[in-house]
Amino acid sequence: MTDLENLWDDYPTGKAPVTSILAAAAGEQRRRRRVLLRPLLTAGVVTGLAGAFVAGTLVDGGSGPGSPGGIQALPQRVAFQADLEPAKSCDDLLATYRKRGKELVSAWGWGGGPYYYADGYDGLLEGARRTMPLSEQASVEDFTKSANDRAPRTDRVTNSDTGTNVQEAGVDEPDSVKTDGRLLVTVRDDDLVTYDVSGSSTEKLSSIPLTGVEDAEVLLSGDTVVAVGRDDESDDEDPGTRVLTVSLADPSAPEVTDDVTYDAGLMSARQHGEAIRVVLESGLPQLDFVEPRGKVTEREALKRNRELVAKTTIEDWLPTVTADGDSKQLLDCTNVAVPSDDLLLDTTSIVGFDAGSPAKLDAIGLAGHTGIAYESVDHLYLATQAGGGGWGDCIRCLDGVGSPVVRGPASGTSYLFEFELEGTAATHVASGEVEGSIADRWSVDEADGVLRVAVGPTSETGSFNSVITLQRQGKELVEHGRLDRLGVNEDIKSVRWFDDLAVLVTFRRVDPMYAIDLSDTAKPRLLGKLKVPGFSTYLHPLGSWRMIGLGEGPDGKGGWGAQIGLFDVRDVSRVKRLDVHDYGRSFRALAGADPRAFTWLPDERTVITVLDRSARTRVGFVSVVHLVDGKLQQRLVQVEYGADVDDVRAVPLPDGRVVLVTGDKAQFFELS
Repeated sequence: MTDLENLWDDYPTGKAPVTSILAAAAGEQRRRRRVLLRPLLTAGVVTGLAGAFVAGTLVDGGSGPGSPGGIQALPQRVAFQADLEPAKSCDDLLATYRKRGKELVSAWGWGGGPYYYADGYDGLLEGARRTMPLSEQASVEDFTKSANDRAPRTDRVTNSDTGTNVQEAGVDEPDSVKTDGRLLVTVRDDDLVTYDVSGSSTEKLSSIPLTGVEDAEVLLSGDTVVAVGRDDESDDEDPGTRVLTVSLADPSAPEVTDDVTYDAGLMSARQHGEAIRVVLESGLPQLDFVEPRGKVTEREALKRNRELVAKTTIEDWLPTVTADGDSKQLLDCTNVAVPSDDLLLDTTSIVGFDAGSPAKLDAIGLAGHTGIAYESVDHLYLATQAGGGGWGDCIRCLDGVGSPVVRGPASGTSYLFEFELEGTAATHVASGEVEGSIADRWSVDEADGVLRVAVGPTSETGSFNSVITLQRQGKELVEHGRLDRLGVNEDIKSVRWFDDLAVLVTFRRVDPMYAIDLSDTAKPRLLGKLKVPGFSTYLHPLGSWRMIGLGEGPDGKGGWGAQIGLFDVRDVSRVKRLDVHDYGRSFRALAGADPRAFTWLPDERTVITVLDRSARTRVGFVSVVHLVDGKLQQRLVQVEYGADVDDVRAVPLPDGRVVLVTGDKAQFFELS
């Protein structure tokens, strides 16, 4: 009889107290560490991933809403209303994990084995996802213009109410700095520092350590700060996430009020009003695998490793959450769906809570890995990253830069799952799929109930990129319209979406920028293409007339470095570059990897963006760029050194002033 069965006998008959039993079991056997397998997206290589979604909440197991401290459960609800079925029991779920795990494990363990080189590496890395073309000389290739006089337009994009440059209006993202216009909070050396910014100069009020959190970023809701980061008790093989809640009722004396940890890595965190939502990835259990060596043959090692997987328990696979010393299983077994055997194995959790009640959780889960999370104002979409196909069951390969990459069975299809959001709850309402590869969250967008996705080539497509629209029909996301043959034999570098317009950039040797009309979502239509050499890393619309492009290109002196360009987009079928400023060789624009390093001040028609220059030491600058009569007037100010350059922020206040936050201070910044 197993330990689980023995514990079961200790409870009375009736509805199985699964969570209580597993919590007791966890007390007798320390939870094994996990390995999170993160496939690297490369052209022509398989990373077929997907998941199955479920309904449910964290089972309380004795600490109810009225109990002091500990983890609290929300009332039971039906959060799984689409096509995927949850497991019927812990035994059912565990059998699936074991079966899938035995198929995945090798004689070297998870992702173990000899290395094989993956040809065709095209460098589709996370930092190059928001590209638009920039260069000295641009040529415009015009296509037939719309007969509709009201052509699609770009929109003004502004910072969130807390000062962060975000992807989606109304959906705030964590950052190292937040403000409500009178109070400013920033994370500095794992401390939360508060400033009064209501007077003629900034005044430091307090500093409090964010104990237990590494690389914390914060969200702000009223007088509550939610700090999210890596649990400092975890390591690379044991991903953990820590959430600290800090009360600013007295800004001069902040107080940590809640401390919640998850033994799963953080994939995404977003804020909708007072509701906070995190998406977590658990990875695969770390077991005591053997490898072929000495007298142990490859066949014997494989047999032993499969036996280890066959002996795993459910707590090896499902994540736990701990609050005020109260540790529980985050997901009930019957709230985890069983994925298709063709999908890569993982455990993903979607957890919602109010900023002021971080231990009162609404959690649903899936037994698969997606890798992409995009949130609009009222929906969450999780998506997988399909690969290029043709790699079969390669377990451990080297990508083009020599890093090990774990891949699943060949698949050229990306899977999409839609959740409706209401408060802290996320309800799964539809699933769909597209042939092609989705690079990241910037390739996904929703407008007026229509999902728009930019996909790259895989084994299921031609050697081109596409924009596809999908609509919900019943419980399915079905294709509504598409536009193919964008950037033949080229890679998608970025996408920017508007209400009825998409701007897509591909790259091989030159950067074409495609303007796509989405006013008729059933018939996406190409409006124009701008070709330029080089590449760029960030695109920011200033309204319906102008757009800023920030990237890299030739400096006109035989060198290569950062550039900023101003574009006329009044007619998106004939985009024109009005002006460009070259920063010179060795300069790099940080907004390409982190858009929060970019600030647009519409009333002052001024851009502030962070750059660095590496020589013997790394030096940080802010570039202040005024737009005057279609020209760029630029001023460069040195502000920081070393790793602190990454945390430089220009934070706009409602009264028009700007606070410049550097590694050791926050002070008002003069724009001229």
